[in-house]
Amino acid sequence: MTYTLLAGAGVLIAALMDLFVFRTRLLLRAPFWFAYGILAFFQLLTNAWLTGRGIVQYDEDTILGLRLAYAPVEDLAFGFALILITLSTWTLLSRKDKKL
Repeated sequence: MTYTLLAGAGVLIAALMDLFVFRTRLLLRAPFWFAYGILAFFQLLTNAWLTGRGIVQYDEDTILGLRLAYAPVEDLAFGFALILITLSTWTLLSRKDKKL
């Protein structure tokens, strides 16, 4: 399975978990997108440094080839999924704590 397919699956699963399983619906809230913008900026800085210097390399056969700040777009998708599922879980767990 390619990195592109895995990153895409991660985004789809995270979105489904947010919207339908956890019902946190962070994707529909402006504060999430603001926070994601901040995180994406630092992700791009880190990826640019790591991939631009050759510290991290990718097999060109497993990615689309589209890059942003030296990093494949799949890294942004993977980071998005990681951030969304983490914040959705955190939001869900904080709701349960308040009910106790």
